[in-house]
Amino acid sequence: MNVSDISLPVAVLGAGPVGLAAAAHLIERGFTPLIFEASDGVAGNLASYRQVRLFSPWRYNIDRAARQLLASAGWSQPAADELPTAGEIIDRYLRPLAELPAIASHLKLGHRITQVSRLGFDKVTTRGREQAPFLVRAQTTEGEREYFASAVIDATGTWSHPNPLGANGINAVGEVDSASRIAYGMPDVLGVDRQRYAGRRVLVVGSGHSAAGTLLALAQLADEAPGTSIVWAVRGATLDKTFGGGDADGLPARGTLGSRLKALQASGALEIHTRFRIHALEAEGDALRVTGEETGGVRPVIEAIDAIVASTGARPDLALTRELRVRHDPWLESTDALAPLIDPNEHSCGTVRPHGHRELAHPEPGYYAVGAKSYGRAPNFLMATGYEQVRSVVAALAGDLVQADDVQLELPETGVCSTRQAYGAEPATASCCGGPAPATSVACCLQDADAKAQGQAGCGCSDPVPAPKAKSCCT
Repeated sequence: MNVSDISLPVAVLGAGPVGLAAAAHLIERGFTPLIFEASDGVAGNLASYRQVRLFSPWRYNIDRAARQLLASAGWSQPAADELPTAGEIIDRYLRPLAELPAIASHLKLGHRITQVSRLGFDKVTTRGREQAPFLVRAQTTEGEREYFASAVIDATGTWSHPNPLGANGINAVGEVDSASRIAYGMPDVLGVDRQRYAGRRVLVVGSGHSAAGTLLALAQLADEAPGTSIVWAVRGATLDKTFGGGDADGLPARGTLGSRLKALQASGALEIHTRFRIHALEAEGDALRVTGEETGGVRPVIEAIDAIVASTGARPDLALTRELRVRHDPWLESTDALAPLIDPNEHSCGTVRPHGHRELAHPEPGYYAVGAKSYGRAPNFLMATGYEQVRSVVAALAGDLVQADDVQLELPETGVCSTRQAYGAEPATASCCGGPAPATSVACCLQDADAKAQGQAGCGCSDPVPAPKAKSCCT
C-alpha cells in the first residue's frame, strides 16, 4: 500500500524502542507520524523494570534511523559494547529521541489506545474499505479522543498483558482473589519492592530469563535479609531451557545469567519444583497454599507462600483490532506467515529468519503489528528484530518494495538449539527433511521454516553448536 501521497499521519501505537524507531523511519521517508503512548512518559513498559540490566549491548539496542536523527542534534552514542539497564535505555536514548522537535511535536503521552477501526466501516463491509482512513480511539485524562490515520503501526507490545499463573492458560483458581500477593513480570526486588519480599517465603513461577533474573535478585536479598527463602516452580521436567547455552551464547550476559542460576541451584539455596502446573491458590492462615494439577493420582502442593512472582510471559492485546480484518496464527497469535519462523514448539535456539512487511501484513491493508506484539505469545524477541521490521514496513508504506523486501537481520546465537547436550545428556536423534541432520547444519535450519510454510514436514535440526556460516541442513 503506497500512502506517500496521503496527507493524514501514520499512527504509531506505543512509544517504546520499536515505536519510536518506527517514527524515526517515517520521518526519514517524509511521513508525519502520530505517536501514542499510554504512560505519562515514553517506554512505559520498559520503565516498569528499569532496574534490569539487558543482555544485549548498545550496539543491538539503537535503531539506525533514530541514531541519525539524534546525531544531527549532537547526541553522543553510548559505548557499543556497554550493557545498559532498561532505565538507561530510556534515559540515554529514548527520552532524548522523543524530545527532538521532529518527534516531540507528534507525540501524545497519556493516550491509551482502546480501539482501531476504519472510518465508516465495520469489519464486514468491503467496498471502498481500502480508501477509508483508519480511526484510532484513545482514552485520555480528558476523556475519549479520536484520530484519523492513513496507516497504523501497532507497537503496543505484550508486557502489560501478562499470562496468568494457571497451567491451562487461564487464571488459576483463586488467582484473582490473591492478586495482592502476586507481582507479574520483574519486580524491583532489591529496590522499591524490597520490603515486599525481605524475610518472606517467595515463590517464583516461570522458566524464562525474567524468572532467572528475579531468582538471582532474591538470592542476593536472602543474603542481606535473614528469613528470606526462595521457591522456584516450573512446568517442565528440566531446567535446561533456563540455564541456556553458557559460554556458547552470542550474548555473554545472557549466558552468564544461566550459569549463575545453575550455580545457585547447586548451592542448595533454591527449593525447586519441576513438573509443577499450578491449579489453585488458597489462603492458608497468613500465607498461600499453592496446589498443582494432579499427576499420577497425586496433587503436588507448595505450602506457606507469602508472595508470588509470576514470570510466566505475556500475550498481545487483540481486542484493539476487533473491527479490523486481521489474521493470526491459531496458537501463537502472531501473523500466520511469521508463526513458522518463531514457533517455540519447533525452534528452541533463538535464531530468527529475517522477516519484514510481507510476513507482518494482515488482510487489512495498512495495518501492521510490529515489535514484541508481532511475535504474539512466542518468547525471545530482541529489539534489533523490531528495528528491522519497522524499516521494512515503512519502506513498504512508501511504495519502495525493493528496500522493503531487502530484509537483513543478524542476531546473536543462544549457543544451543537443544540445551540437553550442553549440560551432559545426549539429545534425542533429530531428523532433517527426512534424514539425519548433517554435522554442519545450522541450529535452526532455514529450510525448516520454508517447508512448514508450505505445509510440509519441517527439518527439526538440533545441532547444539551450529556452524556459523552453514546455510542449509537439507543437503
